[in-house]
Amino acid sequence: MYKIMTSDEAIDIINDGDVICLNSFLGIENPTELHEAIYRKYKATGSPKHLTMVSSAGFGVWDENKNAEQYIKEGAVDKIICGHFGAMFSTKRLVLEDKFEAYNLPLGCISHAIRAQAGGIPGALSKVGLDIFVDPLVDGPGINNISKDDSLVTHVEVDGEEFLYYKLPKFNVALIKGTTADRRGNISFDDMYMSGDALSICQATKANGGKVIVQVDRIESTPSRPRNTIIPGCLVDAIVKVEPEPRHAAYESLTGGFEIPYSQWQDWSDMLEARTSTKNMVNVAGNIIGKRAAMELRADDIVNIGVGIPETVTKYARETGILDKVTLTVESGGVGGFPASGKVFGAVIGANSMYDMANQFDLYNNGGLDICFMGGIEVDKHGNVNAHRGPGAFAGVGGFANITAKTKTVVFCLTFNTKGLNVDEQDGKVTIKNDGSIPKFVDKVTSISFSAKRARANKQKVLYVTERCVFELGEHGLRLIEVYPGVDIENDILKLLPFKVEVDSLLEY
Repeated sequence: MYKIMTSDEAIDIINDGDVICLNSFLGIENPTELHEAIYRKYKATGSPKHLTMVSSAGFGVWDENKNAEQYIKEGAVDKIICGHFGAMFSTKRLVLEDKFEAYNLPLGCISHAIRAQAGGIPGALSKVGLDIFVDPLVDGPGINNISKDDSLVTHVEVDGEEFLYYKLPKFNVALIKGTTADRRGNISFDDMYMSGDALSICQATKANGGKVIVQVDRIESTPSRPRNTIIPGCLVDAIVKVEPEPRHAAYESLTGGFEIPYSQWQDWSDMLEARTSTKNMVNVAGNIIGKRAAMELRADDIVNIGVGIPETVTKYARETGILDKVTLTVESGGVGGFPASGKVFGAVIGANSMYDMANQFDLYNNGGLDICFMGGIEVDKHGNVNAHRGPGAFAGVGGFANITAKTKTVVFCLTFNTKGLNVDEQDGKVTIKNDGSIPKFVDKVTSISFSAKRARANKQKVLYVTERCVFELGEHGLRLIEVYPGVDIENDILKLLPFKVEVDSLLEY
């Protein structure tokens, strides 16, 4: 039977050495007061310590002085298993300093492993991750020098086929954010932007003999409608009521509380962007890339669009009218509507549906997407892409590996080089005023997020769209298929590549 508690009372449930599973998505839907209470107790008593934190999609709030990052910095955590670290500023630095163990697994594979644990199965099989960094035959999921746990991902064979087997430690504690608890302890998510892995986390935690702690905005005496309940009260141990902070009306567009027609998507997006934007600035080169990439969209496509330069695809898809004829999706579970960006990435303006995250990755893993648009840090001569780890920094692979693993058409949107790149476009003619000092096309990528070998075996169409040209994935590596007007094929492309590429016979060369 659940009990209503203060946050400090609820946190007393957590013991040293516990494995905590968190339901959140980067900066959204974090049970922030529960994290603050852990920090207060740890500062005062040195406990709970030696914690293991598990999260599909990360649990920062874009501020290293808030949420879990406070007690992580202080040394309460021994291990983190996470799909994405992007919203966790200090944590990313500490990981690279070997302060604690840290593992990066594909977001969807963690989500499926959580669901498996809820069903009494130790782990989840997946073809996602084969031949990329997380595969033990390549590198493995450990991010730093002390992360040596080889039980999280194993390479196995079933019925003559290769798979990766993802296995998580058993959860002792679940930390969840919900909207309302009714008098029976049932938790609804009416004002939430997503449900994520909430139900599976709670089922697994209770099956393991652990405790479920839920932070809610309000407690009501009226029973929740059965279909609105995400977590039944029988799975809840502690309910902590925390008055939500006031927020601008623009955020209401993300709750699904009212219909938002296509004609209003941009208006709501603009209002949100003024309050939630990060530092992703798109320049002329980004707009050239987005315009060309958008030409790959077709009516009735089911689509996923990544952050950064790929977001410009929506701008040109709107101008051509195709945006209203496709269905956009986002990893957190949203289908339809318009994905939000910046600090509320994972939320959706005017979604048609928002289901559990594991269900979304069922769609992605099995080729349910027609096309996706992803960014990239590096591309090598084979067509492999590194999108998760740069020099001395990392964010994590997130849903990238799941999204690109089997989607029919994969479009990578990235500049030819960076740091100092200056490009102009006038009347459809591109001028490279200055090349950047850091190449994006390299002989060998630092780490593999996308496997060209696997894509060829899956017969996927793969394009690499830049501000000056377009490559496609051929049988033996990259193939140059387009050069934009104004661009010199020899001096602006071929001479700058550290490897030879096949050039389409229709190009003048």
